[in-house]
Amino acid sequence: MPVISRFYGILIAMYFNDHNPPHFHAKYSGYEALFDFDGVVLDGELPRRACTFVQEWIDIHKVELEENWSRARAGEPLNPIDPLE
Repeated sequence: MPVISRFYGILIAMYFNDHNPPHFHAKYSGYEALFDFDGVVLDGELPRRACTFVQEWIDIHKVELEENWSRARAGEPLNPIDPLE
Protein backbone atom coordinates (compact mmCIF):
# COMPACT_ATOMS: atom_id res chain seq x y z
CA MET A 1 0.00 0.00 0.00
CA PRO A 2 1.94 3.06 -1.18
CA VAL A 3 1.64 6.01 1.18
CA ILE A 4 1.30 9.19 -0.87
CA SER A 5 0.93 11.76 1.93
CA ARG A 6 0.93 12.24 5.70
CA PHE A 7 -0.34 15.17 7.73
CA TYR A 8 -1.69 15.77 11.24
CA GLY A 9 -1.32 12.06 12.02
CA ILE A 10 -3.38 11.09 8.95
CA LEU A 11 -1.89 8.61 6.51
CA ILE A 12 -3.09 8.72 2.88
CA ALA A 13 -2.54 5.62 0.74
CA MET A 14 -3.58 4.30 -2.64
CA TYR A 15 -3.52 0.64 -3.63
CA PHE A 16 -2.32 -0.60 -7.01
CA ASN A 17 -5.05 -2.16 -9.16
CA ASP A 18 -7.76 -1.21 -6.66
CA HIS A 19 -11.43 -1.32 -7.63
CA ASN A 20 -13.42 1.56 -9.11
CA PRO A 21 -14.58 4.20 -8.39
CA PRO A 22 -11.29 6.08 -8.02
CA HIS A 23 -10.52 6.50 -4.33
CA PHE A 24 -7.85 6.46 -1.65
CA HIS A 25 -7.58 5.22 1.92
CA ALA A 26 -7.18 7.59 4.86
CA LYS A 27 -6.08 6.17 8.22
CA TYR A 28 -6.04 7.99 11.52
CA SER A 29 -5.70 6.67 15.07
CA GLY A 30 -7.28 3.27 14.43
CA TYR A 31 -9.92 4.63 12.01
CA GLU A 32 -9.96 4.12 8.26
CA ALA A 33 -12.12 5.58 5.52
CA LEU A 34 -12.20 5.42 1.72
CA PHE A 35 -12.68 8.79 0.02
CA ASP A 36 -13.49 9.53 -3.59
CA PHE A 37 -11.80 12.50 -5.23
CA ASP A 38 -14.77 14.76 -4.48
CA GLY A 39 -14.35 14.24 -0.73
CA VAL A 40 -17.22 11.80 -0.28
CA VAL A 41 -16.63 9.00 2.24
CA LEU A 42 -17.35 5.77 0.37
CA ASP A 43 -16.74 3.41 3.29
CA GLY A 44 -15.51 3.50 6.87
CA GLU A 45 -15.19 6.54 9.08
CA LEU A 46 -12.80 9.09 10.53
CA PRO A 47 -13.33 11.50 13.40
CA ARG A 48 -15.00 14.71 12.17
CA ARG A 49 -11.88 16.90 12.46
CA ALA A 50 -9.69 14.39 10.58
CA CYS A 51 -12.38 14.03 7.91
CA THR A 52 -12.46 17.80 7.46
CA PHE A 53 -8.66 17.92 7.07
CA VAL A 54 -8.79 15.17 4.43
CA GLN A 55 -11.54 16.96 2.50
CA GLU A 56 -9.56 20.23 2.56
CA TRP A 57 -6.51 18.33 1.29
CA ILE A 58 -8.56 16.79 -1.55
CA ASP A 59 -9.72 20.25 -2.66
CA ILE A 60 -6.09 21.30 -3.07
CA HIS A 61 -4.74 18.10 -4.64
CA LYS A 62 -7.58 16.63 -6.74
CA VAL A 63 -5.60 16.70 -10.01
CA GLU A 64 -2.63 14.97 -8.37
CA LEU A 65 -4.94 12.30 -6.94
CA GLU A 66 -6.41 11.64 -10.39
CA GLU A 67 -2.89 11.38 -11.86
CA ASN A 68 -1.84 8.93 -9.14
CA TRP A 69 -4.98 6.84 -9.70
CA SER A 70 -4.03 6.51 -13.38
CA ARG A 71 -0.45 5.62 -12.41
CA ALA A 72 -1.64 3.01 -9.91
CA ARG A 73 -3.95 1.40 -12.48
CA ALA A 74 -1.00 1.21 -14.89
CA GLY A 75 1.27 -0.31 -12.23
CA GLU A 76 3.54 2.74 -12.22
CA PRO A 77 5.14 4.25 -9.11
CA LEU A 78 2.98 6.82 -7.35
CA ASN A 79 4.07 10.38 -6.78
CA PRO A 80 4.07 11.79 -3.25
CA ILE A 81 1.58 14.59 -2.65
CA ASP A 82 2.32 17.53 -0.37
CA PRO A 83 0.66 17.43 3.04
CA LEU A 84 -1.96 19.84 4.28
CA GLU A 85 -0.24 22.72 6.05
